Amino acid sequence: MKFRILAVGRPPAGPMRDAIEDFERRAGRYWPLESHEVRAEPARASSPLVVRRLEGARLLERGTGYLVALDETGRSLSTAAFAKWMADRRDRAEDTTFLVGGAFGLDDAVRGRAALVIAVAPWTLPHDLARLVLTEQLYRAGTVARGEPYHKA
Repeated sequence: MKFRILAVGRPPAGPMRDAIEDFERRAGRYWPLESHEVRAEPARASSPLVVRRLEGARLLERGTGYLVALDETGRSLSTAAFAKWMADRRDRAEDTTFLVGGAFGLDDAVRGRAALVIAVAPWTLPHDLARLVLTEQLYRAGTVARGEPYHKA
């Protein structure tokens, strides 16, 4: 059983990528976690609709197990509820893949195939920032599940 993050594009070198990688390492102490990227479509060559479709197809081609799409229109979970949900997923021993869209978001086909759509915030976030919030929450959920003091409830 694994948790996977499957994201469009690789964050550019710098503080954002460093923070994402740091929280992925931290979260990996609590959950069997992998992170993968699919190629981002050059936005200059196509309309946002075409870009979302092409990137969405790449995500769906590589996404396995229980698919969770990150989208601001999705279900909002508290930290405690997310920690419980993660522990339940782990106990079910079914692969779970979090899908993070690109600069133009997720294609409707991705949201339609996802078993669950969750929001990391009620706002539209840059995709790299959404990925950072997800990785931090994966780490935080691990500390909550183990009763460690990182989360101040």
